[in-house]
Amino acid sequence: MFATPETGLIGLVLLFALLISGVPIGVSLGLVGTGGLIVALGFEPALIKAGVIVVETLTRYELGTLPLFMLMAHLFFSANASRDLFDAAAKLVGHRRGGLAYASIGGCAGFGAINGSSLATAATIGLVALPEMRQRGYSDALATGTVAAGGTLGQMLPPSGALIVYGIIAEQSVGKLFTATLIPGISQMLFYCLVVWLLVRWRSSIAPASERATWRERGQAMLRIADMLGLLCLVLGGIVLGWFSPSEASSIGTVGALAITAWRGRLTREVLFRAFSETLRTSGLIFLVIIGALVFSTFISVTGLTDAVGHWVTGLALGTIPTLIVVAGLLLLLGSVLDGLALMLLTTPILLPVVESVGMSPIWFGIFITRAMEIGFVHPPLGMNLYVIQGVAKDVSINRIFKGVMPFLASDLVHLLLLILFPAMALWLPGLFGQ
Repeated sequence: MFATPETGLIGLVLLFALLISGVPIGVSLGLVGTGGLIVALGFEPALIKAGVIVVETLTRYELGTLPLFMLMAHLFFSANASRDLFDAAAKLVGHRRGGLAYASIGGCAGFGAINGSSLATAATIGLVALPEMRQRGYSDALATGTVAAGGTLGQMLPPSGALIVYGIIAEQSVGKLFTATLIPGISQMLFYCLVVWLLVRWRSSIAPASERATWRERGQAMLRIADMLGLLCLVLGGIVLGWFSPSEASSIGTVGALAITAWRGRLTREVLFRAFSETLRTSGLIFLVIIGALVFSTFISVTGLTDAVGHWVTGLALGTIPTLIVVAGLLLLLGSVLDGLALMLLTTPILLPVVESVGMSPIWFGIFITRAMEIGFVHPPLGMNLYVIQGVAKDVSINRIFKGVMPFLASDLVHLLLLILFPAMALWLPGLFGQ
């Protein structure tokens, strides 16, 4: 009927308007996608197509990976994972100038790898790390900026909820995505450490040195996280080495988390009920978003908008790197006003064919768009991590937090450029392990 690129463009504008007005992302995607299919195909074919997508999505085996990893994270949270991870890092490097900032980044990396959520990582580590740093005389800007930026490691280190969602909507291997994100995730963490090192060398007063922990205290702190780190290495190592699939790994991780929580004496009926209820609530919301995204993606594909955009970009003959820089600029622009998951689901159906047309793989684009999405969490004016941190440190102004995160944001932009210039950062490990 009206299956034209113009119809797809109108659908995009409507979706963007709904998101800006505060309509939930899953509802927005589903409404625009279904309505667009009705306009493009007719009422009955559209409903049949949407129904098939719903059934096929809910019966996908790999979809079970997401709630299981979430349950694992909630159980570890009950077992004081965030405090133990930060405490271990603080005992190891806290005596150095800026040591607690390094410890915050390490704690964010560790808890982010368990939790897979940027906002939850920033909030949880912030509750533990910010009081410690401010009590030791750290600058408010450095303390808040470090935790806000460190929180973005939550989606870049596996198991990442964003990469699971991307793998489903782009029909890519979640295991390969988890392997591909290891080098970008670890290098991002090292970039943040470099920023702290440079800031402390520039102005030593912003991060005073503190007392050195004894080797006995360090050993005790490491023992408290040995069980969690061991399980994490088993889960991630098993995926990378091909011992088991991500779905099997999530099952092993959940059983291990149950055992560790019980071993620590924290597995109560209340803990289990809270973990199950939070997992079900969050998973239900994400499933709604995934279904809406797939319906919307089908609508965009039916209208031919993706092909039209691809032909337009190809016609510009910019070359691979300039095209990717333009794509990065678009993602960063939209990321400043959209929620991260909304950004991914809105742009993937349109930009993935463009990226493939210049010779880049869908796996690389999954890491790239997740990295750009994470920058949006600390990018003004939205920067949700920054407002999460202000909720933890209520007496610190948002302008002060923005100022503190700026050096980390600069390092993020450099890191994203390196990912464009050196795609092997994301593709070398999967190739090495034959994935």
